[in-house]
Amino acid sequence: MIKNLMARGLPALLLAALPLLTTAPASYAAAHHPLAAPVSAPVAGGVRRDLPEAPPATVARTELAALNVEAPHSMAGYSRARFPHWAQQGANCDTREVVLARDGQDVVRDAECRAVSGAWFSPYDDKTFTNAGQLDIDHIVPLANAWRSGADRWDTPKRKAFANDLDNPQLLAVSAASNRSKGDQSPDQWSPPSRAYWCTYSRAWTHIKHLYGLSVTAPEREQLNVMLDTCG
Repeated sequence: MIKNLMARGLPALLLAALPLLTTAPASYAAAHHPLAAPVSAPVAGGVRRDLPEAPPATVARTELAALNVEAPHSMAGYSRARFPHWAQQGANCDTREVVLARDGQDVVRDAECRAVSGAWFSPYDDKTFTNAGQLDIDHIVPLANAWRSGADRWDTPKRKAFANDLDNPQLLAVSAASNRSKGDQSPDQWSPPSRAYWCTYSRAWTHIKHLYGLSVTAPEREQLNVMLDTCG
């Protein structure tokens, strides 16, 4: 074939490249192009996680009605260290990095699984970020709130599972500013500045408390019902 092409006058440089072009897979050329973009690292052993969806408002209302209503427990003995996080998830990734990859777009990570580029939308305040350092991973139900709601009676393995729960709507990448404004407050004390997120937030909060058998206060339950009303 090459001899035939030489006879047709194709340049020698192009002919020299023909074996590579005809035998290498298409992905090879893209990956070895001098301007090729870095390739995103696999997520948690190669499996990309989708943001868990909270149940619909009708289900959340039923779950909320079933929660125990009681005064907050004492904070005696509490520390964030009682909820071990962030746990290793495989492929050099911890829970924080898995959530950053899950919640972002075009996320690129280095060999240590750290997000080095990407784009993230913070639904609490409707802001977009391109620097992972400006993001926190929020526990929808904060660790201290969980402690006051019944986690003070849990063992360490259950607290660790709660703090690293990737299977339920408990972890979300949001702006560091909004997360720190929230702190450990319940919905009657702090709700997302973006009312457009109230429906999702209240459904997620209620579902997590239902799953883990946590209690609510009377003002908390009242505000959750108000937020669920925004679901339409």
